[in-house]
Amino acid sequence: MTAESPEPNVVSWNAGRIRLLDQSRLPAEEAYLEIDDCRVLAKAIREMRIRGAPALGVAAAYGLALAASRSSAVDPAGLLAQMEETAEMLRSTRPTAVNLAWALERVLGAARESAGATAMAEVALSEARRIHQEEIEAGRAIGRLGAELVPAGATVLTHCNTGALATAGYGTAVGVIRTAHEQGKRIRVLVDETRPLLQGARLTAWELQRLGIPFTVIVDGAAGEMMRRGRVDCVVVGADRIAANGDVANKVGTYSLAVLAKENRLPFYVAAPTSTIDLSTATGDEIPIEERPADEVTAFAGTRTTPDGAAAANPAFDVTPARYVGAVITERGIARPPYDESLARLLGTGARAVKTGASKW
Repeated sequence: MTAESPEPNVVSWNAGRIRLLDQSRLPAEEAYLEIDDCRVLAKAIREMRIRGAPALGVAAAYGLALAASRSSAVDPAGLLAQMEETAEMLRSTRPTAVNLAWALERVLGAARESAGATAMAEVALSEARRIHQEEIEAGRAIGRLGAELVPAGATVLTHCNTGALATAGYGTAVGVIRTAHEQGKRIRVLVDETRPLLQGARLTAWELQRLGIPFTVIVDGAAGEMMRRGRVDCVVVGADRIAANGDVANKVGTYSLAVLAKENRLPFYVAAPTSTIDLSTATGDEIPIEERPADEVTAFAGTRTTPDGAAAANPAFDVTPARYVGAVITERGIARPPYDESLARLLGTGARAVKTGASKW
């Protein structure tokens, strides 16, 4: 491990402002944004300056606290209306990641129960800090439980970025890898580049290097050949939303990995906090998939990589059907098929609590 802190300060409340590590500038530069306007926060989220479902939830929660602290409203009804308007703006920035909407609803719910505008602002910040701490603790628990599934000496393939940068804490899939490493299991990691924004090559590699975990970056298209040649022992990924039936929305390319893992008889695990499980979404077909700007595909680092006029599709996520998922690792335990029962049980509800129809988000 290097002399640097293994856990970067991804998002925090700093003297009445939100402080964000600008992930778009990694690994070349570790720079921070000081945000005192929720519109600027929304722009930072859309531009992927902060990303990762749990981290987005934490940032959004602090965003409502910021809105409450900066509001000119003197009555509770006026302040709540302003907070709800801010919540709607933040919710629209990344529609797939359910943690963002979940965190906003938690802060709004706490604010609605408080008395007086001053108390409402204090409660909003307190709830945001509570959400942040819970995500840190959840990541550590996920790491402990998930490491039990990783054999000693294994090579683990992972996709996108699921460490502290994505969670504002310990990590989900990278948390599992990190704990296995700390237990002395002598693991190695294959890191998908994760096109088009290279979250694996830029961010996961940066984190693993700081943690002293051996890794090799591969292009996304090499994963199948690595599996065929016996150079992968298991696949561990994160999630942005898990439907009630166990279908998983995650960074685009995850579905391909799951199919390849099944073909090669390899375990495929999903690591995510329970805040990522959305029982109001019955199946993955109901999960909204964010479509990002085409220029993320047609150009790289400001240089065009396709002919002028070339069309490009850029879905940010895909959905992996539950039948490909060997286990869902959460802070409350490990869920296995049938997921409509095991996920509901983890959340402390019966299967009847699962709504059908479109997601409320």
